[in-house]
Amino acid sequence: MQKLHIKKGDIVKVIAGANKGKEGKVLSVVTDKNQAFVEGVNVVSRHTKPSTSNPQGGIIEKEAPIHLSNLMLVDPKTGEPTRVGRKEDNGKIVRYSKKSGEVIQ
Repeated sequence: MQKLHIKKGDIVKVIAGANKGKEGKVLSVVTDKNQAFVEGVNVVSRHTKPSTSNPQGGIIEKEAPIHLSNLMLVDPKTGEPTRVGRKEDNGKIVRYSKKSGEVIQ
């Protein structure tokens, strides 16, 4: 399994595609497809039948997955997009910002 530069809960910025420039929080990551669901990004309309959870039915807007190569982590210190590196810190491998050197929690 390959290590990813983005995890659930990270703030990311879209760097390519129709949603370029938008920022949002990662809701979930699909590791086998290298995709992520980002809050407020790549929103699509879905027609739904009435059900117990949605008795009215109708058109619902929800997030669609976006490829990880189109996302860049936002540096917690500077607020700008940054590349992500890995280093050992007290015997544990941690992610860090290449721009500021800050460890990403």
